Amino acid sequence: MTPTVDSRGHLLLVHGAWHGSWCWQQLEPHLVADGWTVSTIDLPSVADDSGTAGMFDDARAVRERLDGLDGPVVVLAHSYGGVPASQAAAGAPNVSQLIFLAGYMLEVGESLASPVGWDLPEEGEGTVPPPPARESLYSDLSDEDAAQAEARLRPQSIRSLTERLTAAAWTPIPSAYVHCEKDQALPPLIDRMAQERAAAVYRLPSSHSPFLSMPRELAPLVGSIAGTTAGRP
Repeated sequence: MTPTVDSRGHLLLVHGAWHGSWCWQQLEPHLVADGWTVSTIDLPSVADDSGTAGMFDDARAVRERLDGLDGPVVVLAHSYGGVPASQAAAGAPNVSQLIFLAGYMLEVGESLASPVGWDLPEEGEGTVPPPPARESLYSDLSDEDAAQAEARLRPQSIRSLTERLTAAAWTPIPSAYVHCEKDQALPPLIDRMAQERAAAVYRLPSSHSPFLSMPRELAPLVGSIAGTTAGRP
């Protein structure tokens, strides 16, 4: 956690599949300079090499972090991170807003895999290796930067991709979606679903990972979104 003196509020950054809190390192200084107090988290579904930690373990970790933060808290969740963030933020009194960055906005009863019909065992343990990251995750990074990021990716547990939401915090909590225009990773169906479900939609001319490719542009966008999203009708 990196505090500031005159904070605009608290931001909790929740990373996506195969990543860790390291992925926010280029974005954090820009957010702090903009007046935010920033916290990050490492999700157990990536940190646990055995593949036994699932989405609910991730959600518990996020909720424990939220419970330790003074509100109001804006949660910025990337990709898969939107799933445990939505589960965890349900009923959290200090969460004022959710921002889904190329993120999964799922309904109760959906898992990351279920809308697109991924053939994964619902009760299975084990892990899924990272995809070809240069093309899918980091298409607008330099070759050197993409290689450095790809080297830090770790397997993701199958359970995190198949466990189904029992709560969807984006329904009662004001929520926004950031559509990444050059995204090669997020399934088009998931992108369309998020744009339909979010109270407000914003766009960024980036790949799936703007925290690495466009941190200077992403930070002020987050600042402009925070506090402006109207509640869903």
